[in-house]
Amino acid sequence: MVNRRVLVVDDDRKAVEMVRVYLQRDGYKVLPAYDGPSALELARATHPALIILDLMLPGLSGLDVCRLLREEMDVPIIILTARSTEEDKLLGLDLGADDYITKPFSLRELLARIRAVLRRSGETGDKGAEDVTLGPLTVSFRRHEVAIHGRPVVLTPSEFQVLGVLVREPGRAFTRLDLLEKAFGSGFDVLERNADVHVMNIRRKLGFSAEEPIKAVYGVGYKFEMGNNDR
Repeated sequence: MVNRRVLVVDDDRKAVEMVRVYLQRDGYKVLPAYDGPSALELARATHPALIILDLMLPGLSGLDVCRLLREEMDVPIIILTARSTEEDKLLGLDLGADDYITKPFSLRELLARIRAVLRRSGETGDKGAEDVTLGPLTVSFRRHEVAIHGRPVVLTPSEFQVLGVLVREPGRAFTRLDLLEKAFGSGFDVLERNADVHVMNIRRKLGFSAEEPIKAVYGVGYKFEMGNNDR
């Protein structure tokens, strides 16, 4: 059975109720939380398919909730907040959020983002895709798993999608915008610097040196290319 539980975390109870009513019409089961500690407790107890998370929460900030959850599970997280600066967006992505929506927001856009994040998280992913092995790295699109020398590597759904684009065409240089559009689809308001954040996080988790195997291409963007030491 497909997991349809969505945890909505916001200290604005009216906003939570508005999102709850709208999402339930689309078949989701909404779990409400109004502060940071309650959000952590509910996430750990219910293992939702996705979390919608405000940043300004009582008890524990949304950024702290995001950071703690990322240490424990790979549940997709959409940040929904009034904090709209580029620095806030990049910080949220750096902590492992999969998307970032600013208030005021459209409920239709929120639903579209939820569907997109769940698609790339594997909830409705491409089960027939081939696995890719490049040197010590294995990416399984069927199981939505990554391993280095057989050691599992936990990526967020967004990081997995970015890595998937790169490893499907090793050696090809992608612009930042092209990389993001191939990973997440067009039509959303994205910052090209999002690509830098995702690549930085992927490099760190894979445990390679800064330029291996995801190489920066000056004036273009990034490409995946294994060096001789990685084979």
